[in-house]
Amino acid sequence: MNSTQNPMGTKPIMPLLLSMSVPPMVSMLIQSLYNVVDSIFVARLSENALTAVSLAFPLQNLVLAVAVGLGVGLNACIARSLGADDSETANSAATHGMILTAIHSLMFVLVGIFATKPFLRMFTDNDEIFDMACRYSYIVICLAFGSLFHIFIEKIFQATGNMVVPMVLQGIGAIINIVMDPLLIFGLYGFPQLGVTGAAIATILGQFSTCALAIIFFVKSKTPVKISLKDFHFSGKMVKQLYAIAIPSGIIIALPSVLVGILNALLGTFSQTAVAVFGVYFKLQTFVYMPVAGVVQGMRPLMSYNYGAGKLKRMDQALYASLLVSGIILVIGWILFSVFPVPIMKMFDAQDEMLQLGTSALRTISFGFAVSTFGVVLAGAFESLGKGVESLLISMIRQFLVIPPVAWILSHVWGVTGVWASFPAAETLAAVFAIVLYSKTRKKIVQ
Repeated sequence: MNSTQNPMGTKPIMPLLLSMSVPPMVSMLIQSLYNVVDSIFVARLSENALTAVSLAFPLQNLVLAVAVGLGVGLNACIARSLGADDSETANSAATHGMILTAIHSLMFVLVGIFATKPFLRMFTDNDEIFDMACRYSYIVICLAFGSLFHIFIEKIFQATGNMVVPMVLQGIGAIINIVMDPLLIFGLYGFPQLGVTGAAIATILGQFSTCALAIIFFVKSKTPVKISLKDFHFSGKMVKQLYAIAIPSGIIIALPSVLVGILNALLGTFSQTAVAVFGVYFKLQTFVYMPVAGVVQGMRPLMSYNYGAGKLKRMDQALYASLLVSGIILVIGWILFSVFPVPIMKMFDAQDEMLQLGTSALRTISFGFAVSTFGVVLAGAFESLGKGVESLLISMIRQFLVIPPVAWILSHVWGVTGVWASFPAAETLAAVFAIVLYSKTRKKIVQ
């Protein structure tokens, strides 16, 4: 499939971007349901149960970081190779990706067994919370291979321009999770009452189902990318090429885990309720940023393909269209969080203190949503060009370098509100840096 036949090289940009973005937008929204639905049901048990699931989030996000990081590397490599009519390299990348995913799966079994307790103990001295967080984490981390292999296959589909199949797969997995959550948490209709353990099992069942269907779809599909171990030779050059993007991309996704850990420790000095509120916010914000991530997923192969094909004007058009669509989504998110914080928090059975803290958090943090458009989209644009380090720098400013020190300083001035205020400050600095860096990079690309 050469650049004159592939729609990524010929169709009008905005309709093409939307057709490639809407399915992953829906898919990412559905994916965000896993944690949010778990939290909504678990909150019915107790605030301690909600806090326990919130403490497990960094470990879950680490799984996602490794899976999506490798997936982004595969996506960029495969799309560029297809744009350059090099199917052999595209197939080699996919086969290497499968082997690396298997290695990652084994790694997380070890992480789940040996790292869960020492990690969680850093953030709570409450034995009940610690016990529930451990039981939840052991299951979702040690059995993460379903999610890892599903995301691996999903990224191959997306690299070839097929965004519908990943959406369908995510939808099925989320439905299974939503249905099984109340059955296993509360012991309905003859199922055992397992509490937070039931929430973890429901999540894994959804992921396993999605993985099995992904394998079936891939085997039966007519995708231009093939996986074969026949005459396969492990290539250090290919691994380096994949991880050159995968490592920075994975770090970008893992940064929230580090950030949550740092801020949980800071917020814990105020109250466990503040920790619970932050956990709720981090799940809620996925409903805003996951659709934007969907736009970026649609943009990546589009920019990579046209960059590989030498169609730089179309590459620029894809970027501008992505900024516009993402900006609209983030402004809507800002309005919703600012106007309706009370009903949003009440979904999690928030009582007086949690309701007050949650309302302040949603209104303050969401103030930075709109300006974050530039940081999020331009970081994705650098990944499309194979420049993972530049993408990492932008995300480091957004999610790591600015927030912890500013949060610590402002917390001594404004209390908990100072922690929330650090988020829009970081987004503003990242936006300015991203615009300047991308402008300089684009000028160096030969027209």
